[in-house]
Amino acid sequence: MNVLTKSLVITTAVLAYVLSPQAIAEFKYTPIEQEVKPVNPELIVESANHQFAEKYPKQYQTWADTAQSDAIDSVNVEDPRTVILWAGYAFAKEYNKPRGHFYSVIDVRNILRTGAPGVTGDTQPMACWTCKGPDVARLIAEWGEEGYFSGKWSKGGAEVVNAIGCADCHDTGSEDFAQGKPALRIARPHVLRALDKLDMSFDGLDRTDQRAAICANCHVEYYFAGDLKQVTFPWEKGVTADAIEQHYDEIGFTDWTHKISKAQMLKAQHPDYETWMLGMHGKNGVTCIDCHMPKVKGADGKVFTDHKIGNPFDSFNNTCANCHDQSKETLQNIVQSRKTEIKDVMIRLEDQLVHAHFEAQAAWNAGASKQEMEPALVDIRHAQWRWDYSAAGHGGHIHAPEVVLHVLGTGLDKAADARVKLARVLAKHGITEPVKIPDISTAEKAWAATGIDIDAEHKAKDEFLKTVVPQWDKEARAKGLLPEDKK
Repeated sequence: MNVLTKSLVITTAVLAYVLSPQAIAEFKYTPIEQEVKPVNPELIVESANHQFAEKYPKQYQTWADTAQSDAIDSVNVEDPRTVILWAGYAFAKEYNKPRGHFYSVIDVRNILRTGAPGVTGDTQPMACWTCKGPDVARLIAEWGEEGYFSGKWSKGGAEVVNAIGCADCHDTGSEDFAQGKPALRIARPHVLRALDKLDMSFDGLDRTDQRAAICANCHVEYYFAGDLKQVTFPWEKGVTADAIEQHYDEIGFTDWTHKISKAQMLKAQHPDYETWMLGMHGKNGVTCIDCHMPKVKGADGKVFTDHKIGNPFDSFNNTCANCHDQSKETLQNIVQSRKTEIKDVMIRLEDQLVHAHFEAQAAWNAGASKQEMEPALVDIRHAQWRWDYSAAGHGGHIHAPEVVLHVLGTGLDKAADARVKLARVLAKHGITEPVKIPDISTAEKAWAATGIDIDAEHKAKDEFLKTVVPQWDKEARAKGLLPEDKK
C-alpha cells in the first residue's frame, strides 16, 4: 500500500438475514475498504466566486440570479407525516424544499439539522459541508481527505463560505478556462471514485456525459462511511433503488434506529443523477445542462450558457422546445399530471409507513421479542428506503416518472408485508384492535408526539446565527474567501 494512502479499518461485515417467517436480521455495519486521498498541492481550486465576476459577467450574473429562487418551504409543515417517518433523525426537525444554489451555504448554516455549535453543541460531522460549495474541493486538496472529513461540522465554518459556484464545475485556474472554454473538472476525489465504480472514469467520458457527471458532485445518493465519516456513493452494484439497498444491507449500514418502531433505517439523500440515468431523459442523452443551463442569447447578441439553474419552463424556448413540439401549456399540464399521480402514490406509502411504525411500537410495548419483530422491521426499512429514494430527489416526476412510480409501488408492497407481519405479532400478544395513531395533523403536533422541543431548537439556532456565524464570516473575509463588502 502507498504510504501516502490510508485506508479505513476493515473487518468482515456481519449481516444475518434469512428470508423466512422466523428471520432475524441484524445490520452490523463494517466499512468497506477505500482510498483516503492525501494532501494534493498540485490541485489548485480557486474557490472565491466573486473573483470571476468581472471576467465572466454574464455567467456570474445569471448564477447570482439563482438568489431569486428564495422561498423557504418546509416539507415538515406541509406534510407532518415526515416528522414521524424520520423520528429520531435530524430531518424530523427541519427539512425544506430546495431553492437556488446561491443559498447553499446560508441554508446549511440556518437549518436546524446542523445544530448550534458554540451554543448547545457540535453534533454533525464535517461531511455535512461536502455538497455546499467549491471551498470543499479546495480544503480536500489542502488538508487531504482525512484532514477534511475528520472532526465536527464547525471546523469548516470559516472555510466553507462560498455557495455552489464556479470551481465546483470548472478548472478555473486552467488555460482553457482563461480562454473562455468550459474546462469541466471534478475536483472531489470521492466523486471520481464513484464514477469509476460505474466504469465511467470522468476523463474518459465524452462531453455530453461529462456535463451530466458534473452534477453528480452533489445530486446523488451518498452516505458517511466509517469512523472518518467519509462521503461515499453506494454504487458498487448499480444505481437503482434495489441495487443500493442490497449494497447497504450487505455491509450492514444503517443511518439511524427509528425512535418509534426501532427499525434500522436508511435515509436517502437526493438521487437525482441516478434516477436521471435510469429514466427517459438519461437514456436519450438529454442532460441536466440541456434543461437547466441552456444556451441563451445575451443583450449583445452573443450566445452564452445561462447559469441561472432552475425550472426549465422558465426558459421554455431554449430548453423543452428543443425536443418537444407541444405547446408550453400542454407540456406543463402533462408534467403536472405526472407530479400529481406520483404524489398520490407517495402519500399512500407514507400513510402505510406511519401506521407500521406505530404498530411496531405497540408490538414492542406488548412484549414482542426481537426475533418476532425483525422480519417486519426489515420490511419497514426497505419500504421507507423506497419512499425516501423517490421523495428526496428533485424533479423525479419530470426526470423519470416511470422509475419513481415503480420504486413507490415496490415500497407499497414492502409496507404491506410489514403490516401483515406486525398484525400477526400483535394478535399473538393479544392486540386485535387497530393501533391508535396520535394526532399528527400538524407539524407542531407531530414534533410533540416524537419529543422534539421545536421552540428550544429555534432558540439555540438563532443564538448561533447571531453570535457564531458573524465570526466565521469575519475570518473568511480576512482570508480573502469573501469580498470585504459581503454581509
